[in-house]
Amino acid sequence: QVQLVESGGGLVQAGGSLRLSCAASGSIFSINVMGWYRQFPGKQRELVATIAPGGSTNYGDSVKGRFTISRDNAKNTVYLQMHSLKPEDTAVYYCNAHARAFSWGGYTDYWGQGTQVTVSS
Repeated sequence: QVQLVESGGGLVQAGGSLRLSCAASGSIFSINVMGWYRQFPGKQRELVATIAPGGSTNYGDSVKGRFTISRDNAKNTVYLQMHSLKPEDTAVYYCNAHARAFSWGGYTDYWGQGTQVTVSS
């Protein structure tokens, strides 16, 4: 199976920056779209950004112009560079990979354990 391990969360002041990383490991045949989602307390998980293997990106409206997603296909790693952070960005951030663990299997959504991002005012 595919395991996703996130790193880079933490506490930052409003206006600051953070960079999240997520590395996929385990049995990986191929990875399609990778992305980041976030979840506020009592709310459903929402899209932050996704990136296709070729580099096409998609962003949630609230982060456009402030966050940048990128990936290193050779390392099976996705990154999220966050600038101009706001207190309302405070959430648990989850890494996602749409991947195939084996050549005979289909694509499945895999999730990381989540990393807390807290932005103080």
